[in-house]
Amino acid sequence: VAQVDGVCLRVACRGISDRDALSKPDPCVVLKMQSHGQWFEVDRTEVIRSSSGPIFSKIFLVDYYFEEVQRLRFELHDISSGNNGLRDADFLGAMECTLGQIVSQRKLTKALLKQGNTAGKSSITPMLNVRFSHPLKDFFSKSDPFLEIFRVNDDGTESLVHRTETVMNNLSPVWKSFKVSLNTLCSGNHDRELKVSRRVTFKKIQWECINPKYQIKKKNYRNSGMVILNHCKIIKMYSFLDYIMGGCQIQFTVAIDFTASNGDPRNSCSLHYIHPYQPNEYLKALVAVGEICQDYDSDKMFPAFGFGALIPPDFKVSHDFAVNFDEDNPECAGIQGVVEAYQNCLPKIQLYGPTNIAPIIQKVASSASEEMHTKEAMEYFILLILTDGVITDMADTREAIVHASHLPMSVIIVGVGNADFTDMQILDGDDGILRSPKGEPVLRDIVQFVPFKDFKHVGGHFSVGTGGGVKGQEMGDSRD
Repeated sequence: VAQVDGVCLRVACRGISDRDALSKPDPCVVLKMQSHGQWFEVDRTEVIRSSSGPIFSKIFLVDYYFEEVQRLRFELHDISSGNNGLRDADFLGAMECTLGQIVSQRKLTKALLKQGNTAGKSSITPMLNVRFSHPLKDFFSKSDPFLEIFRVNDDGTESLVHRTETVMNNLSPVWKSFKVSLNTLCSGNHDRELKVSRRVTFKKIQWECINPKYQIKKKNYRNSGMVILNHCKIIKMYSFLDYIMGGCQIQFTVAIDFTASNGDPRNSCSLHYIHPYQPNEYLKALVAVGEICQDYDSDKMFPAFGFGALIPPDFKVSHDFAVNFDEDNPECAGIQGVVEAYQNCLPKIQLYGPTNIAPIIQKVASSASEEMHTKEAMEYFILLILTDGVITDMADTREAIVHASHLPMSVIIVGVGNADFTDMQILDGDDGILRSPKGEPVLRDIVQFVPFKDFKHVGGHFSVGTGGGVKGQEMGDSRD
């Protein structure tokens, strides 16, 4: 199950052409998302009268999934006075992008297109604001106490950030401790006001419960009790989105299984068979996952490695060789570059074994470790491993993953073919915390495994092992 984060989008336009010489347009932006090839309206902004460069106050709340290509379409309409509907509105143009592009760039400006052509100098800029959490909606009896905490926003409005459990029939309740992100609680500002019974900051350890009605009616009324904060601890835990929001760029690395269990590439039954007109299973998996990850990689240069093959010139087995055979520069230009390097590589190597993936995890972890110890630490590493079956270095792989869980790094393992992938499910950690052979647990779940046959049937959605946190970095929000 994918972890859902929410993002807030605000929209601005500039350079909108006037409707005629006497009046400026009355713009409105409609946000649509694509699902199963169709565009569906998500929400729309307010109408701003007589403006060629509107900045809309409407905020679009969109659930964000790293594992999906979420295609957005921003349509600009000119709404005539007295009519807020789109039926009689003039369509001024649209721009399309993915939510991943906005998240990775924070602010994206693209020209308006109308019937495939640029609509003059007009452009739309969707901007990423802050993350949000969905508030709860339940209400309970006043006779059984519970506590609600609201964040006071910059505009004076209040947002519910937490509601405790209800303690039945108790005038001196002790509520259970709870966790809430610092970003949700106070937008990272320790001095931001909160509202419990009155406005406080979370740094205060106690405050009075005041009932305004009792203040008016009862002369000797002081308060309805005290709320005491028994314990507050700030723990830095970073998710994938925290790194991206903190300015990190993705370094996307591909590792391909060239062991003999895949079958002779010259045989049509081989998972590595190069069909003259159709991609094999490895190419399908590479393109499907690469399409998602490439939005976050600024230079679109992807290191590509192979493992489990005998490679020239001496034909010794290697578990981390450059697919383009340039060990000093294993990067390929885009996903298509990886595809071409893979196709050129196959005739030159001999599929062999065993299926060891610890070396390639350690190679990428070494780069992530170097990045983590720089002052800026501006890269997050994602390793995509494409493999056909059971790994043979399970203990070393577990050790490598536990070590990598302390780094700005995630591992996606895509199982190609119909082999037994039981070991991969263990590495995934969904059924329990993964531990090294010495018993050390992973700091966070950084591995996600998916059989490609399932991935294809659900429309190309997968969950990336990017949850949890990494200590020692100063990016993103903190979690309490």
